Amino acid sequence: RVPRGFFEPQMKKYFSQFGRVNRVRLSRNKQTGASKHYAFVEFQSTEVADIVARTMDNYLLFGHILKCKLIPAEQVHPDLFKGAGQRFKVDPRNKKAGLQMERGVERAQWEKRVENEDKRRSGRSKALKE
Repeated sequence: RVPRGFFEPQMKKYFSQFGRVNRVRLSRNKQTGASKHYAFVEFQSTEVADIVARTMDNYLLFGHILKCKLIPAEQVHPDLFKGAGQRFKVDPRNKKAGLQMERGVERAQWEKRVENEDKRRSGRSKALKE
């Protein structure tokens, strides 16, 4: 479990004491941008990665036990480090929904919604009568 406050720049800086770090990817929640408390770190050499995995496994870091494992190259998904070098930007879904509500609905769309609702209600009332 990656502790709170230990983000990509801090990880890169911390793990660079072992050797050259190519890429770091912290998994984040798409809606909030908060950490999911696991990450992937790619080192330039596999020897360094093996040393880090053995050394840092079960390491106590900021009150959390860190679990480190070496993943073989054939098990690494091609899109694993997709967007690793970019800063995470939260998608303002509530703002978009608010703008959609302000825009309103065209008359034709509104009439179609009312018609569908009437069909649904009449179908349910028939089912209840039977």
